[in-house]
Amino acid sequence: MQNEYRSGSCLCGELLFILKGEMKWCSNCHCTRCQKGHGSGYVTWIGYEKNQITIHDKSENLKWYSSSKNSEFGFCLGCGSSIFYKSKKVPSEIHITLANLDNSKDIFPSSDNYFDTHVSWVKIDKTLSKFNDPNL
Repeated sequence: MQNEYRSGSCLCGELLFILKGEMKWCSNCHCTRCQKGHGSGYVTWIGYEKNQITIHDKSENLKWYSSSKNSEFGFCLGCGSSIFYKSKKVPSEIHITLANLDNSKDIFPSSDNYFDTHVSWVKIDKTLSKFNDPNL
C-alpha cells in the first residue's frame, strides 16, 4: 500500500521516525555485531528505502557508530536505543529495528540471516529460511 505510514521512536522519545510506503522485507539477524550491539541473541530488522523515512531528532541525539568498514548502527545518545542500520552494500536502504515501531503486530520475519553465528540458547523458528551470510 503506497499511502501506508508507520511510526516509531527510541526509548526516551527524543528520536522519532515516520516510515512511508511499503516495507521491503523483515528478517532476523544473528550476526555477532547485532548480538553485542543489542545485548540479544538476534535482532529483527525491517528494510525500507532511505527516501521512505523521516527522522525527527529533537535534541540531535542520533549518533552513527561504524561497526565495520561497510556498515553503521544509528542509536540515541540520550537513552542508548540502537534503532537504525545502514550498509554500503545496500546504499539505498535503511534498516530499522522492528521492536522500535509503535505498532508491529502485523509484521513477521521471513528469514534468519547470519545463521551460522546464531546462539544455542534462543528457540529458532524452523519454518523461516536460513542464510549464513547474506552479504550485508
